[in-house]
Amino acid sequence: MISTNALYTDLSGYYDLMCCDINYLAQSSSVHRLNKMLGNGKHSHLDLACGTGPHIRHFIDFGYQSSGLDIHQPMLDLARARCPQASFILQNMADFTLQQPVDLITCFLYSIHYNASIAALKHCFASVYAALTPGGLFVFNAVDKDTICNRSAVRHSTWFDNSQFVFESAWHYSGRGEQQALKLSIAKTNAAGTQFWQDQHTMVAISFAELQALLCPYFEVHILAHDYDRITVWDNAAGNALFACVKRGA
Repeated sequence: MISTNALYTDLSGYYDLMCCDINYLAQSSSVHRLNKMLGNGKHSHLDLACGTGPHIRHFIDFGYQSSGLDIHQPMLDLARARCPQASFILQNMADFTLQQPVDLITCFLYSIHYNASIAALKHCFASVYAALTPGGLFVFNAVDKDTICNRSAVRHSTWFDNSQFVFESAWHYSGRGEQQALKLSIAKTNAAGTQFWQDQHTMVAISFAELQALLCPYFEVHILAHDYDRITVWDNAAGNALFACVKRGA
C-alpha cells in the first residue's frame, strides 16, 4: 500500500486517466450555451481549478480567449502543453486577482468545494465578482451536503501502458459542520503486481440554500439541473446542480 497526501501533485500525470470517462466537450458546450443566454455577449474566460486544461481546450475552440488558474504547478505545466494559446496563473481560487477582468468564469468537476471552509468560499465568491466584467457569468457545479450518501462511490477503469487502472471517488459527510471529504483511490495492476494510492481532500460542505445566501449579494442566481445535454431548472430535490450566476451591477 502506497499512501500520499499530494495525489494531484505527485500523480498529476495520471489525472487525465482518472477523468477519462468525463465528457469535457458536453460540459464545455453546455456552459457556452449558458453564456450565450445569460452572459454579456463577450468571450474572455477564466477556468478556476483548471487542472490539465481539458475544458479550456474546448473554450479556445469555441473562440474564447481563455486562461486557467490552479494551485498545483504540475497541473498547469500539463495544461500549458495542451493549450499553448491560453495563459495560466498559479494562485489559490479562494483569494485570487486578475490583471484584467473576464466575461466568463467557470469551475467544473465540483472543484468549488476545494474551498475548504465557508470563509474561504466567501472569499472565492468575492474574488469572482471582482474578476468579472459587468454582466459577466460565473458557472460551477456543486453537491448539497444534506444529500450525500456515504455508502456511494463512483468507479471506473481503463488501460494505459500495459497497466489497468481502477479509479474510485466518494463523498463523505459526517452530518454536521462545514467540512466534507472527497476520498480518492487508484489501483494500478500490471505484470509486476498491484499498487494502490489513496488520498482524502478536505472540502467545504454546504447546502444549496446556504450557497444561494452567499451568492445573492453578488449575483443573480439560476440553479439548473445537472444535465449537460439540455438546460432545465433544478427540481429542488436532486443533490447536485449547476449554478449560473450573473454579476449584479455595482
